[in-house]
Amino acid sequence: MYRLIGNLSLLKQTLRSGKYTQARFVAAEKKEVPYKTLKDANSDNVASVPSRADAVVVGGGAVGCSTVYHLSKLGLSNSVLIEKDQLTAGTSWHTAGLLWRLRPNETEMLLNNITRRLMDTLEEETGVHAGFHMNGGLFIASSKERLDEYKRLKTFGECMGIESHILTPDEAQKLYPIMNKDDLVGALYSPTDGHIDPAGYCTALSRAAKLNGAQVITDCEVIEIETHVDSVGRRRVKAVNTSKGRIETDNVVVCGGCWAPHILESVGVKLPQYTFKHSYIVTETIEGVKGMPSIRDHDLSIYLKVQGDVIQVGGYEPRPVIMDEGVPKDFAFSLFELDWDSFGVHIESACKRIPEIAETGIRSTVSGPESFTPDGSPLMGPNPHISGLFHAHGYNSGGLMLSGGSGKMLAQWVINGEPELDMFDYDIRRFNEKLLDNKTWLREQCHEHYAKHYSIHYHFDEPLGGRLAIKDALYQTLLDDGCFYQFKGGWERPGWYDKDNIAPPLPYDYYGEYGYAKNNPDPYTDRLVMDYTFDHPKQHAMIGEECLNARNSVNMFNMSYFGKFYLCGPDATKAAEWIFSNSMDKHPGTTTYTCMLNKLGGIESDLTVSVVEDDGPQALCGVEGRSYYAATGGRYAPYFKSRITDIIAQEKFDCQVKDLSHDMILLSIQGPKSRDILSKLCSQTDFSNESFPFSSHQLVTIGGHVVRAMRVSFIGELGWEIHASNSAALDVYNTVMEVGKEFGLRNSGYRALDSLSMEKGYRMWHSDIRSDDSPLEADLTFTCKLKTDIPFVGRQAVEEYKASGIQKRLVCFTLDQNLALHGLETIYRNGEAVGYIRRAEFAFALDKEIAVGYVKNPAGGPVDKEFIMSGNYQIDRMGQLLDATAHLKSPFDPQDKRLMGFYS
Repeated sequence: MYRLIGNLSLLKQTLRSGKYTQARFVAAEKKEVPYKTLKDANSDNVASVPSRADAVVVGGGAVGCSTVYHLSKLGLSNSVLIEKDQLTAGTSWHTAGLLWRLRPNETEMLLNNITRRLMDTLEEETGVHAGFHMNGGLFIASSKERLDEYKRLKTFGECMGIESHILTPDEAQKLYPIMNKDDLVGALYSPTDGHIDPAGYCTALSRAAKLNGAQVITDCEVIEIETHVDSVGRRRVKAVNTSKGRIETDNVVVCGGCWAPHILESVGVKLPQYTFKHSYIVTETIEGVKGMPSIRDHDLSIYLKVQGDVIQVGGYEPRPVIMDEGVPKDFAFSLFELDWDSFGVHIESACKRIPEIAETGIRSTVSGPESFTPDGSPLMGPNPHISGLFHAHGYNSGGLMLSGGSGKMLAQWVINGEPELDMFDYDIRRFNEKLLDNKTWLREQCHEHYAKHYSIHYHFDEPLGGRLAIKDALYQTLLDDGCFYQFKGGWERPGWYDKDNIAPPLPYDYYGEYGYAKNNPDPYTDRLVMDYTFDHPKQHAMIGEECLNARNSVNMFNMSYFGKFYLCGPDATKAAEWIFSNSMDKHPGTTTYTCMLNKLGGIESDLTVSVVEDDGPQALCGVEGRSYYAATGGRYAPYFKSRITDIIAQEKFDCQVKDLSHDMILLSIQGPKSRDILSKLCSQTDFSNESFPFSSHQLVTIGGHVVRAMRVSFIGELGWEIHASNSAALDVYNTVMEVGKEFGLRNSGYRALDSLSMEKGYRMWHSDIRSDDSPLEADLTFTCKLKTDIPFVGRQAVEEYKASGIQKRLVCFTLDQNLALHGLETIYRNGEAVGYIRRAEFAFALDKEIAVGYVKNPAGGPVDKEFIMSGNYQIDRMGQLLDATAHLKSPFDPQDKRLMGFYS
């Protein structure tokens, strides 16, 4: 060991000079974790494997052990876990093991809660202590903005049943007397947080799984995952070949962490994850620290975990060691030498927060591999191309914390086909496959999510890394018009416009690390930080101008990032009726708004589907005969496509999905003067209500190109979408803009589109409606063909739920106070928490904040319209209760007159 006090000054100087060498300061360094491990365990080392299993879990870390436990718990007792070395040998054995229950999204909080409950039930089941130590968690804030974020976590935690308290700096110091509080503005205390001993936890999980009939086999390496092609051409899991024999199985769950690429090499799966060295140090004994809460100092980007009478210091440095070649295949129970050039920034931060650390020796260092993903969320769920193959890796150093809930959801996926929670943000099918071969995108975004791991979660933040990966045909044209781009699903899409400040996303500069020169000037970042607030942003008025122009004149929205798919083939009609909840028995030229449900009755997408039987833009891919043209949000398009493809294979429909998402543009012309523009553009077409009614489409010619004009609206105004091939993009765009000048046509982005959509009361998938929401709850019953006898996916579940009584309902709220909401605020009805806000926007035509959230009855039982309207509501905005007015539907144009073109 060595003491920091004698070296700290020199450490700072040498780190800044770049001349620091590990050997000068760490001659006595030990590499070991501060708790017992399973390295020498050998209890599950058997000579052979079973010949057949219902499911094979690969990887014996926390997620793998939890998965085999939950599979056995849910009745799949013929499950097997195989581990190349001993349990926890990968990353679980050296994890810090912190369990923070307050998280910035519902799914993560629910998964953590499942893990937390396991700590109690596992010991009851097995007699083995699960290794949980509840010493509490202390989130400390050095700025008002950070404390505001903690206040948001607190109110959301109250809705989720998690106790927490906002503290003054003095109150926080009473919990942690040796902490320096001079620069603090407050703290958030979560008393039921703690940390988990990975060896005890995984031992308890594996023992419980074996008691339920499952098998756990160590020292067993996967040689190959066998697949075969079924009768409809779908690739499926067949068996797992291991060093101890072959296991026939229909289901393989890969819980391999950083080693997942090695495990999946035999099936050629490309994974959007990257390996980094992630580290912490362990101090010598610090008197009096035992029992104190662990600290998260996000502003210094460090955590301080109390482990007995020592402190573990770790964090997320701006210059982590990136392992471009991945982790060695045989790196079990192994650690790297700590890279002090990278980690040294945390030493200075730790000494600032806990001055006594500077007087204390270092007992050991821990530096191991961790896998990170481009969006900071794990890779879970079914593989999009191989049936029976499931993923659970890329946990961004949160695997132990998320393992309990992850294992349960994976078991439900395998057994039931769907998890009970909304898992889209974790679902591996969320990624655009055009990105998977883009090493630059992957490396840059994984680095950025590592470096910003502790940054404040602002609703409108955008990544700087991996930009310009996918651009539509109008990217440069709109940039020149002042478009400030957002990054969604790999695409650059318009956010908002400022003609006086052109701000393109620049090549990623790695925040000035690794020898990269920091971008200077960087107008994109300068504009982006305008959104770093929990109030209305500086460009609020600019977005308002876009919104009001759409209400009073006409706007052009470039929605080309949308997914655009054709369902075609002999069984296309049969497949469409089964896949989509609304009736597809429509004549050509009809467009239908519909949902796509899962078999549990949850909403997996909302979209428009058009019946097509002509030679329009779809001729690009050779579509002939009747087909169904589906358009859905671009971020969700890969997921949507995967689900449809799965259903086609399961039902053995003779049809296919043709993806034209990257071959077409989609321009939406919306507003009272949209008909005037289109009538002047296409004088041969009658755009009246009688000849071109709402929810219909026709082929028209614009700029010399045949395009599809579709009368639909995302904002509740008279309007049409133009669907055209990329080759026609500039001609069509320029022609529309030229004719539109006299009518006040202007470009507009998704910030305005989202505001206008919410003001009208339209739904947005994965915020207002999700896979764990029923159309009955979201006032979307009209999208379900329940008055017919036609079966569709989820119909039985919807009908059963309707008969049992609806347990929650989506409610619209307006505020009279001009204060911004961002989602996750708790909703109170007559003083009781009844839900939380899913989405919020400022409604510029109504001139007030508008939000939606699901309301439940805290006493249990069905929720009807009378229950909704008989309550008095308040919304908790960072501890301030704001009076809110409830509406069964948005108060903006409730009779849809504007949608029909009736303006007075």
